[in-house]
Amino acid sequence: MKDGNPLPIIIAILNPSSTILLRIAPSTSRKCIPDSSMAEEAGMFTVQQTVGSVLCCKCGIPMAPNAANMCVKCLRSEVDITEGLQKNVIITHCPECDTYLQPPRTWIKAQLESKELLTFCVKRLKNMNRVRLVHAEFVWTEPHSKRIKVRLRVQKEVLNGAILEQAYVVEYVQQEHMCESCSRVQANPDQWVAAVQLRQHVSHRRTFFYLEQLILKHDAAAHAIKIKQMDQGIDFFFANRSHGVKFVEFISKVAPVRSRSDKQLVSHDTKSNNYNYKHTFSVEISPICREDLICLPPKVAVSLGNFGPLVICSKVTNSIALLDPFTLRQCFLDADQYWRTSFKSLLTSRQLIEYIVLDVELVSPEVNIGGSRYALADAQVARVSDFGKNDLIFSIRTHLGHLLSPGDYALGYDLYSANTNDMELEKHKKVILPEAILVKKSYEEKRQRKRGKPRSWKLKSLNMEVDETRNRADEEKVNTEYEEFLRDLEENPDIRFNISLYRNKDYQPSEVASVTDGDLPSVPLEELLADLDLSDEEMEDTA
Repeated sequence: MKDGNPLPIIIAILNPSSTILLRIAPSTSRKCIPDSSMAEEAGMFTVQQTVGSVLCCKCGIPMAPNAANMCVKCLRSEVDITEGLQKNVIITHCPECDTYLQPPRTWIKAQLESKELLTFCVKRLKNMNRVRLVHAEFVWTEPHSKRIKVRLRVQKEVLNGAILEQAYVVEYVQQEHMCESCSRVQANPDQWVAAVQLRQHVSHRRTFFYLEQLILKHDAAAHAIKIKQMDQGIDFFFANRSHGVKFVEFISKVAPVRSRSDKQLVSHDTKSNNYNYKHTFSVEISPICREDLICLPPKVAVSLGNFGPLVICSKVTNSIALLDPFTLRQCFLDADQYWRTSFKSLLTSRQLIEYIVLDVELVSPEVNIGGSRYALADAQVARVSDFGKNDLIFSIRTHLGHLLSPGDYALGYDLYSANTNDMELEKHKKVILPEAILVKKSYEEKRQRKRGKPRSWKLKSLNMEVDETRNRADEEKVNTEYEEFLRDLEENPDIRFNISLYRNKDYQPSEVASVTDGDLPSVPLEELLADLDLSDEEMEDTA
């Protein structure tokens, strides 16, 4: 009741294919009847109210009264609310990039039976302002039939205020037609507008393995029409200059780079003053990599507060994190600071050798620096290669006191026998080189037992064109470097944080292997993602 007037009564008559919603305005002179539950609590006598029935004016069957005085079947025979609405629509689909044309020139990427595709299909219908859309859903069709069916449920007010609800199916026919970028690629695969040449002048490809996973996670190369693997980097080709600029901006956010761009005139029209250029972006990544040993130039060391000069690169993002292994001080160099006074590594991770730890004595308690744990310790180590040849033992200071115990193996740089011709090192006259600098703990002996066994996780890779002129030695080198990259992912959780790892369906866990692995680093199952394969799910459903 509102303002002393009773509310209208709404009666719904349901039918498998249609529904009539009727609104009956009650008499304003009738007094409000108290609620039945309230009347029973008060001990009042209540009369059960029933809705009377009338005969349909067409067929004469008993029915609930409504404003049209017709049953559902007769009302549907008189009025069809779907009249004038589209039942068949033709849509344009690009088979190469799996996109749909939104007139006039916009291409929308959508998967089958997705929310995006349902929205696209509904928007393509005309005259939908005549009715009210209540519900929309897909009707299953064969994937190869080039047909998409959508069941719509609409409402409309018909005779004397009666609201009729009706469902109908719209069939969309796919016409295959390649978009402009795909047709340009098919006509001439080398017809690109922008090329990004990504390079790093080092002897390994560890950085590109990591960048490949970042690009896949953020889908940064979605607009690339071709990706080609080169000797010291990767080339990305785009059909639009803006796509190349956007990709260069992404790389600059995840790595310390410097870039330059050039353009070449391809053709021009003097009458319309139109010029066609090919744009080339040259992007160079800093040669400093994680775990490299660096001797800072005197100017850089002074600008960082007399930092170093012998430091280890602990992390590389859009800036370079440097760690002093003797004092546990940490500093950061951004891309501008590095390229202003660029320098190279004194020793790289390719020159790491294996040591065995004989004794460890902690000097300071464990501390957390930049999200990583370190502890200073004095250690006695010996080279594994010296066993049986000499009795050389080195007393050194290391930042890995929280990880190492007597009998463990560690990887480090041998400065005792290293021949370094570094100009920056000669400028530091008072620097005394240690005999060895440990970088990380080694699990090589434990990995020998697990060699050849599959991992519980896997990585995805970009669809790259590989140079077929490479010899067998180059392929073995790339495979070895990729295996070392996978080991780094297992040992370092900070690297795994920025990339996506997927469950390996072929992996079968073994109880014996889990016991024998011991302290061998591995990737926890909660960090793995399910590798969604729509084709596999469709095969299981049909089976």
